Amino acid sequence: MAGKGTPATALLAKHKVPHQVHEYAHDQRSASYGAEASELLGLPAERVFKTLVAEVDGALTVGVVPVAGQLDLKALAAAAGGKKARMAEVAAAERATGYVAGGISPLGHRKRLPVVLDSSAAAHETIFCSAGRRGLEIELAPADLTRLANATMAPIATP
Repeated sequence: MAGKGTPATALLAKHKVPHQVHEYAHDQRSASYGAEASELLGLPAERVFKTLVAEVDGALTVGVVPVAGQLDLKALAAAAGGKKARMAEVAAAERATGYVAGGISPLGHRKRLPVVLDSSAAAHETIFCSAGRRGLEIELAPADLTRLANATMAPIATP
């Protein structure tokens, strides 16, 4: 499936990666994008992953964790080979990725960023993550996401 025309879906199509695109009616009042996707698509929260942009030693780094958990900034810093991490400013994250907050995909960024995927993803045949806009999710194998994003897999989520 070619998708809905985001850089993430274009990348998947270009590399002929098997995936499915799932669309749902995003509520503009919702600020809990991942939980909303999980609920509206009827999926367990541990299979839906949120994409968070942090700064590790000043460099933007992407953490991809289940919506059921939180990003462990210390673990992200360690996985990225750094010492200290903090959440990035929303404007900086949007500028670097080319996506709006709540729709940031781990794939197809404007600027190549290091990506760390929580190791819990390996427990699932497929996982869901943002396709590049609010209300649009990609379902794909964790190994394909890791390969395409050139991601590191590490335990970076806390329950």
